[in-house]
Amino acid sequence: MKTQAMRSWLDCLKEENLLKSVTREVDPEYELSAVAKKLDGLAAVRFENIHGHQMPVVVNLCGSRELFAKALGTDVLGMIPKFIGDLSRPKPCREVPKAQAPVKQNVIIENIDLLNMFPIPIHHEKDGGKYITAGVLIARSTETGARNLSIHRLQVTGKNRLGILILPRHLSHFFQIAERAGHPLEVAIAIGLDPVTLLASQAITPLGVDEMEIASALRGEALEVVKCETVDLEVPAHAEIVLEGRLLPNIREAEGPFGEYPKYYGPAGMKPVIEVTAVTHRDDPIYQTILPASKEHILLGGIPREATLFQLVQQMVPTVQAVNLTLGGTCRYHAVISIDKRHEGEGKNAIFAAFTSSQEVKHVVVVDKDVDVFDMEEVEWAIATRCQADKDVFIVPGTLASKLDPSTEDGIGAKMGIDATCPLNAPPGRFERIKI
Repeated sequence: MKTQAMRSWLDCLKEENLLKSVTREVDPEYELSAVAKKLDGLAAVRFENIHGHQMPVVVNLCGSRELFAKALGTDVLGMIPKFIGDLSRPKPCREVPKAQAPVKQNVIIENIDLLNMFPIPIHHEKDGGKYITAGVLIARSTETGARNLSIHRLQVTGKNRLGILILPRHLSHFFQIAERAGHPLEVAIAIGLDPVTLLASQAITPLGVDEMEIASALRGEALEVVKCETVDLEVPAHAEIVLEGRLLPNIREAEGPFGEYPKYYGPAGMKPVIEVTAVTHRDDPIYQTILPASKEHILLGGIPREATLFQLVQQMVPTVQAVNLTLGGTCRYHAVISIDKRHEGEGKNAIFAAFTSSQEVKHVVVVDKDVDVFDMEEVEWAIATRCQADKDVFIVPGTLASKLDPSTEDGIGAKMGIDATCPLNAPPGRFERIKI
């Protein structure tokens, strides 16, 4: 589906009867998230009446693989090949005048008070405060000029102040360079975006790849962007809201805890700070939030990771058929891979390739091509009938893992591979599936 605006996607969901409207008053602290959780994976929700605010809130905009595939103009099986292909073909964006950019309909550079301006929720019982969760942060490399897109947890800690968790990826690299020079890093945060731009923000690319151009490639047309007011950056012209600001050097303030994708709390700590210097928004803006640990949240991170996983496995086992970072594994920790096995040992090779795709991947199951990797009953059946633990299961101890996984020891854990493929030298008929 070609659209540059979240509103067009909402219209599409409404036509499919996948958008529910809540008209009674809802408290943005806990109640909004409780309602969203009830409809997680079932429907998007638009809250029309938020206590203390005039602005509506939307959540759960892409709660299934089918919806992400629809946004990309393909189906579930075609989604990963499309993503892989488009990653290799970045497409330039198109800058539009400010007068043609809906996000410039209102510009505020004085008296910024984020909590009064926007209905920012508190999601979980022990969250440290109100968090922006659907904001795509845009920053530019001072070395290459390429723009990076990423999503971070952003705690509102003051009227124009945000605490941010930055993991060791591209934004961290940009910030370290700026901080060593004693300079702030200019950033912009776009809120209220279509699913394709959100997916582009999660693409795993080498340093120097402009992820705004990945957003153009994924949608098949140039992403329209517009210049910011107070920082030297471009932002999606059809965003609902943009916050401009600076990541301040050598300043750390308390942030957290926060309910994260593993469905546990990420701990509090001293984190970098963003000072917001301007706010722009559409007329009658719609605030978007992503419910942490929801299907939307984990699929948004998982689908681009599956593209990387598929590519790396394909280098080792060219006959790979499909991959699935499972919902039960929070689309990070558990991978299922199907291969058209031609040689003994390919199952284990696929497992090692999967381990290299991300330090977060910890348990990998490889199955034959007749097993649907998205049907966990089928996967469990393959483990039950095609695997012997003494020769088909192996464990690699002492590996770097995710620090958000509470079972690790400060991010050090083990990885396990399960080869649930049929042996090629099995007697004819031994592994023949019954059929009617």
